Amino acid sequence: MQFNLQEFLTLTFTLFAVIDIVGSVPMLISIKQKMGGINAWRVTLISGALMVLFFFIGKPFLNILGVDIRSFAVAGSIVIFILGLEMILGIEFFKSEQGAPSGTVVPIAFPLIAGSGTLTTIMSLKATFERSDRNEFMILVAILVNLIVIYLVIRSLTLIERVLGKAGLMAVRKFFGVILLAIAVKVFATNAPGLIK
Repeated sequence: MQFNLQEFLTLTFTLFAVIDIVGSVPMLISIKQKMGGINAWRVTLISGALMVLFFFIGKPFLNILGVDIRSFAVAGSIVIFILGLEMILGIEFFKSEQGAPSGTVVPIAFPLIAGSGTLTTIMSLKATFERSDRNEFMILVAILVNLIVIYLVIRSLTLIERVLGKAGLMAVRKFFGVILLAIAVKVFATNAPGLIK
C-alpha cells in the first residue's frame, strides 16, 4: 500500500484539531500548579498508549464492557463539561493531590488529550480506511506526530505561562473554558438522543 502525503497531512491535522493541545494549555497550566508539576514524558506515553490501544482494539473492547461508542462519548462529555466549569468559575471539582501520578491519567491523559472525541475519531478513521482498502497504518504515524507536539507543548508550559502572564492566562483560561463547555454540549447533544429510549 502506497504512502499518500496529502492523506497523511489530512489525518495529522484532523487529529491535531480534535486533540486541541494548544487549546488545553490553560487547563494544563492549572493542573500543573495544583499537582506541583506534570511529567510530560509520562503523559505523552499514557496518551499514546490509549490512542494506539483504541486503534487496534477500541470497538471490541467497548463491546466486551457492554458500552457503545455513544455512551463512551457522553461520559467523556460530562468530564469535559466539569473541567470547563472549573476553568470559568474557579471552583475546584478535581481535588488537588500533590505529586499524585493518578493526575497524569485523569484528567490529563484522559479525557483532556486522549478523550472520547480523539478515541472515537481514531476508531472512525480506521473503519473508513478498512472499508476503502487504504493504508490504515498512516493513522499510527499521524498519532506519533501529534504525540511529539503534545510532548513539546507540555514541556514548554513554564515558558508559555511566562509569556502570557497572570492576566493573559486568566483571560485565555476563561475563554477556553467556554470552548470546552461548548464542545461538551455538542458531544452530549450528538450522542445522548440515541441512548434515551
